[in-house]
Amino acid sequence: MEQNVGSSDKILRIMIGIGLISFANFGPETGYNFIGWIGIVPLVTAFLGICPGYIIFGIKTNRTKDSTAG
Repeated sequence: MEQNVGSSDKILRIMIGIGLISFANFGPETGYNFIGWIGIVPLVTAFLGICPGYIIFGIKTNRTKDSTAG
């Protein structure tokens, strides 16, 4: 699969993922802390560089050189 997540997008995803997981572990006990474990998704997509949602909508935030460009 071709990577479709750019570097600034990766940084943002890592920050959001860490924030959500931190809420799940260290946040006030609200009964909804388990939702913070959704933070694993942005972390995985950042480290793999592939976002399935971007594939569906044809979005690319990375800058790759086109091999056909002269």
